[in-house]
Amino acid sequence: MTVNDDRILQRRLHPLHAVLLAGTLPLFLGGLLSDFAYSSSYHIQWSNFASWLIAGGLVFGGFALLWAIVDLVRASRRVGCSLLYVFLLFVMWILGFINSLIHAKDAWASMPMGLILSVIVFVLACAATWIGFARGERGGER
Repeated sequence: MTVNDDRILQRRLHPLHAVLLAGTLPLFLGGLLSDFAYSSSYHIQWSNFASWLIAGGLVFGGFALLWAIVDLVRASRRVGCSLLYVFLLFVMWILGFINSLIHAKDAWASMPMGLILSVIVFVLACAATWIGFARGERGGER
C-alpha cells in the first residue's frame, strides 16, 4: 500500500511576527473609532487618542514589515503571496505615517482627511493580516 502525500507546506508565521501583525488591527481600529468619535462629538481628546493609537499601530506595523522583508529575502520559493503581503504592509505603513502627520495638525484641521485615511489604513491592515495568516501551513495526513 502506497501513501500519497499531497500536502502543500509553506512557512508559518513566527509567533512574535504574528503578535506584531495582529497588534496592528486593534490599534488602527481604535484610531478609526476615535476619529469617528471626534467627528461626532468634537471633543479634542478623541483626536489625541487617535494620534497615539495610530503611532502604536505604526510601531507594530513597522516591526511586522521589517520581519516580512527579512522573510522575503530569505525565502527560496513561492514569493508571490509574500510579495503581496510585504506590499500591503508597506502601503499600510506609508499611509499610516501620512495619517499620523495629518493628526499632528490642529484637531479641527485633521478632519475629514484623518478619518478617511484611518478607514483606508484599517482596511489595508485587515487585508495584510488576512494574507499574513492565510499563508500558513496547509495540508494534513491521509
